[in-house]
Amino acid sequence: MDRQLALEIARVTEAGALASASWIGRGDKNGADYAATSAIREMFDSVPINGTVVIGEGEMDEAPMLYIGEKVGSLSGPEVDVAVDPLEGTEVVANGLNNGMSVIAIAEKGNLLHAPDMYMQKMAVGPALAGHVSLDDPIELTLEKAACRLGKSVKDLTVMILQRDRHSELIQALRSSGVRIKLLDHGDVAGAIVTAIPECGVDLYIGSGGAPEGVLAAAALRCLGGEMQGRLMVQNRTQYVRCTKMGIQNPERLLGMAELVGSGDIIFAATGITNSDLLNGVRHLPGQRVETHSVIMRANTGTVRYIRSVHNIPTKLKYAAGMI
Repeated sequence: MDRQLALEIARVTEAGALASASWIGRGDKNGADYAATSAIREMFDSVPINGTVVIGEGEMDEAPMLYIGEKVGSLSGPEVDVAVDPLEGTEVVANGLNNGMSVIAIAEKGNLLHAPDMYMQKMAVGPALAGHVSLDDPIELTLEKAACRLGKSVKDLTVMILQRDRHSELIQALRSSGVRIKLLDHGDVAGAIVTAIPECGVDLYIGSGGAPEGVLAAAALRCLGGEMQGRLMVQNRTQYVRCTKMGIQNPERLLGMAELVGSGDIIFAATGITNSDLLNGVRHLPGQRVETHSVIMRANTGTVRYIRSVHNIPTKLKYAAGMI
């Protein structure tokens, strides 16, 4: 993939973040999500790719745009898989909380898992632990392996996990081990990614969350040298059949990086809507200007770029309308 696509994809996530920012704290998660989705879908038309949405807003009959199977981009560039979450954290933005982002990953065609909208058990780690721990192990053994590999005691590990009732036993096991726990209210894409960013101080991310979000996080971790492992939590026959129809022949098997995001090039971009450990959120400045913060990553080079942008909104609107 052309390296120039990285900036083009960041422009798309910026559009989603800017559109949804006016909905922060207004209590309308559907309005916020629609604003981000509409802006991203429109901006995609200017990106020189022949993209197919493999992770998006849902099936064709569930979502009016960015549905699974929809073609996006100018259709004149390389064929790519597209994973998009226009608003990662709809309730976060609606309630003015942290960890809201617009997120996109693109990969060479056929590399991204067509993840169904169901829960997935997950474990994410940074480069130092990649290949050295397993989701199949009891959590106590995982912590011992991680501590040994990192050259620290178990009690000095920091583990991030979503604060959910379904995690009560796992959280208790972590408490009993003596590790530091960083509870996450929302936003498990960012929660998994920060394990591969040393400045964030998180050694391990565990727990269950959305499968599509797991693929997005895995895309970023591929760029950062980290690792995601996952297992779909199939609850009934209907979900099992849906998995097989999406090409997952053994839905309950352990999924590694090869299954989640393949081995080809990946470009990942995210723009903060509200503040998180990963990115600052949208900030309104004097003079009808708006500041955004984005991160762009590429797997082939391992380059990570952080971009601070200041948008002059009146000029931007005139340009979009063809007035300048």
